[in-house]
Amino acid sequence: MKKVVLLITCVLVFAGGLSFGRGGPLANEDKSGLYARSIEHILRLEEDEIDLATAVLIISEQWNENVYGRRYVSRLDDMAMEIRDELDAQGLSGNYRAIRLINKYLFEKEGFESVPEANDPNDLFLHCVLDKKRGYCLSLSVLYLCLGERLGLPLYGVVVPGHFFVRYDDGKIRFNIETTSKGGSAPDEHYINKFNVPQINDGSIYMKNLSKMQTLGCFFNNLGNSYSALGNTEQATVAFERAVQINPALAESHTNLGNIYLQADRTRDAIYEYEAALKINPADARAHNNLGNAYIKKGWLNDAISQYSKSLKLDPNFIEAYRNMANAYCKEQMFGRAEAVLREALTLKSKDVGCINQLAEVYSQRGDYKEAISQYEKALKIKGDSADAYYGLAVCYNKLGQVDDEIEAYKKALAIEPDMAAALTNLGNAYFSKNRYDAAIPLYSRAIKLTPEDGAIYHNLGAAYSNKGQYEQAADAYLKAVELEPNTAAAHYGLGFVFYKLKKYDLAAEHIRIAEELGAEIAEDLRKAIEKKLR
Repeated sequence: MKKVVLLITCVLVFAGGLSFGRGGPLANEDKSGLYARSIEHILRLEEDEIDLATAVLIISEQWNENVYGRRYVSRLDDMAMEIRDELDAQGLSGNYRAIRLINKYLFEKEGFESVPEANDPNDLFLHCVLDKKRGYCLSLSVLYLCLGERLGLPLYGVVVPGHFFVRYDDGKIRFNIETTSKGGSAPDEHYINKFNVPQINDGSIYMKNLSKMQTLGCFFNNLGNSYSALGNTEQATVAFERAVQINPALAESHTNLGNIYLQADRTRDAIYEYEAALKINPADARAHNNLGNAYIKKGWLNDAISQYSKSLKLDPNFIEAYRNMANAYCKEQMFGRAEAVLREALTLKSKDVGCINQLAEVYSQRGDYKEAISQYEKALKIKGDSADAYYGLAVCYNKLGQVDDEIEAYKKALAIEPDMAAALTNLGNAYFSKNRYDAAIPLYSRAIKLTPEDGAIYHNLGAAYSNKGQYEQAADAYLKAVELEPNTAAAHYGLGFVFYKLKKYDLAAEHIRIAEELGAEIAEDLRKAIEKKLR
């Protein structure tokens, strides 16, 4: 599998041996990692030379060009020396007794706290944690580990599915430190049970003391999520690939990398990553669901349904898996099963607008348009700004021949989502059906700007211009249609007609011939008129 190489140029130059307090230099003062200029440099270092703070602050500088990492390293050094001075003042040696004081310093004196939800990509980064005094499990743990490294304490990161915490382990005394609970401690069994930790063996990464490099691997996984949240798939791919390379036994990194590959239509690579994740953690409902999505893209519908079933056995409340399974059944034309799956989902979440809209679509595909309309109207009572519901209503009205209602529904959908290309095109078609070509043409033009590779829209635009007698514009649109989709008989037929009107009889005859070869039925009066002009 081809790997993407990320080149990071940073101005961060950390000089070790410059931070002194009354107790002398900090424990990390002689590490060569303090002088690292790039992530590539960090990744080439031996474990005992890595300075974790330097590494994550280089990443901060790459994330935000306004960050000056040296300033944050100095702040960490000052914090560590303040803690060390207090330890010395209390006559405490650098062992497990330091943890109580670190907790008091961070969570009481300095007021660091855990965010309720990790939904802000910036909360990952050490500079943000230090500035805002807030973070989530991984970012607060990284802060804790950076301070522990400066104090010479045997602290390690520990990862479980969906969570990260710190562990003190000097070979004799060992206990866990929960940074989201102000440094409180919980036994291993708490994490194993709460986070459904897969079987722990020699090759497992879960519940083990992580090296600094492995902690960085976990950081890269979350960095990928941060870039994904911003829509930067290129940087997300690099981060996830690094996470997998560093921690091949971390299932979440494989799943996240698979998601990025699937988004990029690298379906085979996505399947490989999902399968790798499930070998590590077979009980991951989301990985089964996502593997099902990859199978859908391959057209392997039965395999996809099997994966969705496994996902729902593991998590019976996973609404997305119900919806995906229903979609797979619809593709198999098994509408009764699709309906049953969606109704089961709605027993769990009765006001889920996505499920209601999808159920309406099932009825629409079955040809039961009145029941579909009823479901769409139900969705709109719950969420009045559902563009999908208005779009679905419009489609049903079209099937029932209620063109005026169709037009109004498309207008409401576009008022909510102005760039819905399908609604623009279909509203243009509705106006076309009422011979309102002046209204249809700008809608087709807007749709083309959004989907410039769709030859069908160019065909419709050509037809609208042709019906208005604007044959030059019609010819331009039809030519673009056949350029994009050369086997569209209707577009060639349209060209035959407009070229006849433009007195380009050779071109008219050529396109009529092509249209006939492609299966179009040619009007005899047009054929004879062209032949007459060619004599």
